[in-house]
Amino acid sequence: MARPFTLFTGQWADLTLEEVAELAAGWGYDGLEIAVSGEHLDAWRWDDEDYIADRLGILERHGLKLWAISNHLKGQAVCDDPIDFRHQAIVGARVWGDGEPEGVRRRAAEEMKHTARLARRLGVDTVVGFTGSSIWQYVAMFPPVPAEKIEAGYADFAERWNPILDVFDSEGVRFAHEVHPSEIAYDYYSTVKTLEAIGHREAFGLNWDPSHMMWQGIDVVDFIYDFADRIYHVDCKDTKMRMGNGRAGILSSHLPWGDGRRGWDFVSAGRGDVPWEQAFRALTAIGYEGPISMEWEDAGMDRLVGAPESLAALKKFDFEPSTQSFDAAFSQD
Repeated sequence: MARPFTLFTGQWADLTLEEVAELAAGWGYDGLEIAVSGEHLDAWRWDDEDYIADRLGILERHGLKLWAISNHLKGQAVCDDPIDFRHQAIVGARVWGDGEPEGVRRRAAEEMKHTARLARRLGVDTVVGFTGSSIWQYVAMFPPVPAEKIEAGYADFAERWNPILDVFDSEGVRFAHEVHPSEIAYDYYSTVKTLEAIGHREAFGLNWDPSHMMWQGIDVVDFIYDFADRIYHVDCKDTKMRMGNGRAGILSSHLPWGDGRRGWDFVSAGRGDVPWEQAFRALTAIGYEGPISMEWEDAGMDRLVGAPESLAALKKFDFEPSTQSFDAAFSQD
């Protein structure tokens, strides 16, 4: 298919964008999925023409292109409840402010609007990110949670995100929500409910990242077909399942990444259990021609090894579909 392969910069925010671009180009990536994180992108500078030119100039110098940007960290704070020390560590001083929860949510929402404006000035039409969720804390459903409380969570999401999506619409940009635990949409049914909550508006679609579905037991290939019209972006991260000893479970016992007692762990793409070939065939079947973005998260492998290896591992599945039926030769006039 010759789809472009990009490197997601979120896990590289300790380096400058220039440094990440140099690495990615050397490994053979076609471009970057740049995160609004670290020094890489500042959404509040969306109207600074010199700043935009500087960011694009870095890509041009290294022969890289841009198809999407992301803002997971601030998107997380738009709906989350509670807002606490975890958010202070990820949203930055401008959004955190004095830490008053509603103020944090309001400033996070404003940054997401700026991210849509920034995307348009950078020449891209897709922003990848999280939404946060006021009801994720109730996922265990005990102590008992009234149905009205869950419904209120989806209503809260719609109330907070529709004004953001209005800006996305006005800028001609789409939001690709990463289906992920701790978000409003984290599996099949919650994704259906989320789309219903905002009236299936086209500004809101999905970022297909199979790694978070694998440990939940979701069929990652069927998910592509089920939401074919909403797959706006693809992030590739792998998951290795190891729950066969009767001790490890999907909740992983509060054990840190890389701990061998966990029931699963993230690994570099191609080293886990994601059925990549079937997934790529499904992406081809639904007509997805956008970027394939590599997201490195592997506690047991250095990123300088994992990032180039993942690219090589998945490129082999990006083959062209057949132009004719294999049984055409048996047809009779």
